[in-house]
Amino acid sequence: MDWLDTATQPVYDLLLTQGREKLAQMYRKCFRSTWDTTLQRADGTVFLITGDIPAMWLRDSSAQVYHYLPHATRFPEVKEAISGLIARQLQYIRLDPYTNAFNRENSGRHGYADHTSWSDAQEPWIWERKYEIDSLCYPVRLVHAFWKTTGTWPFPGDTLLDTFRVILSTFRCEQHHMQQSPYFFERSDCPPSDTLPSGGKGTPVAYTGMTWSGFRPSDDACRYGYLIPSNFFATVALAQIREMADTLGEDGLAKSAALLRGQILEGLAAYGTVEHPEYGRVYAYEVDGLGHAHLMDDANVPSLLSLPYLGCVKANDETYLRTRRMILSRANPYYYEGKSARGIGSPHTPEDYIWPISLCMQGLTSTDPEEIRSLLSTLENLDAGTLLMHEGVHKDDPSQYTRAWFAWANSLFSEFVEFAVS
Repeated sequence: MDWLDTATQPVYDLLLTQGREKLAQMYRKCFRSTWDTTLQRADGTVFLITGDIPAMWLRDSSAQVYHYLPHATRFPEVKEAISGLIARQLQYIRLDPYTNAFNRENSGRHGYADHTSWSDAQEPWIWERKYEIDSLCYPVRLVHAFWKTTGTWPFPGDTLLDTFRVILSTFRCEQHHMQQSPYFFERSDCPPSDTLPSGGKGTPVAYTGMTWSGFRPSDDACRYGYLIPSNFFATVALAQIREMADTLGEDGLAKSAALLRGQILEGLAAYGTVEHPEYGRVYAYEVDGLGHAHLMDDANVPSLLSLPYLGCVKANDETYLRTRRMILSRANPYYYEGKSARGIGSPHTPEDYIWPISLCMQGLTSTDPEEIRSLLSTLENLDAGTLLMHEGVHKDDPSQYTRAWFAWANSLFSEFVEFAVS
């Protein structure tokens, strides 16, 4: 028995005693998915592909291993692998904080002919250069959780601190995107969701205190540049940077992180909510500081639905609860109801496709045992006989799905199963 079977045995056995053999098999297979199919060791580090795309996303790779962290103190190979992944993530951030997905080697194998502000040294490493706030937040979350779980740092303090400085510098610059940012991004012969208007700078924004994002966690372009769930996530990451910098004796960096966090929180308070005619005051998905707001939610995390999961707000926060009711209804243009499931999808996938990630997130943020049980049963019946999760699943027919190999969804599903049976 390897460490993966040992780690999953308690939950696996519990599900068997409840007569849920299929769910037990799904849990174990999904738990193993990232380790067995996406983890590649290279140059003393770990490169983690998403599944059926041979590139490493900073966001996905962090989320793919998060369910392994509780086992890092028990199994040395887990601690070593996560440490190796963090090493590569920090290298990539220092190489280019505006890139969301990287190549394994300096090979020039990025997938697109894009017009953007990369250097000759950066370009061959870059699979895709869509700037997303969460790409810088997820590795911070992983480092912080690694430290809290193991009681050790994955790398010498200087390496961490230098990377944190790059992140803070990028967030500060993007508070003044239209005036100061070097970043632009244009892609030819593509849908509007894959490129930014206005010469690659995006739609106009005013200063709000928040930090700008070109793209959503779905890798789709933002309609308005201040992405509310990602700015919330940034405040959590900055609090974690402040704590780690303070522990490592870097008072100046800790104070800078606290100051920036305060500015973003002020922006969220001033611009992040709108009055909905049916649901009352709710969180917007995107705003521009010029009076425009976009009301929706997307399955990809960070989402408005995921705010308590990421530590951004309490699960009983009144504004969150109103927002939750809104986005889990037809008031959200990407909420679908069908014969097999009801939940949130994404403009990134076809209409009527619900994402298992959003169903897992709905369960992980729920305080209602009946809702949790119902979501678990729904997910159990969405695997189309594969015992795995997928990117999007048709609301009426689970045999119609996108991405047969999508490790992030598998990891989050196993995390939800553990949460649901605990």
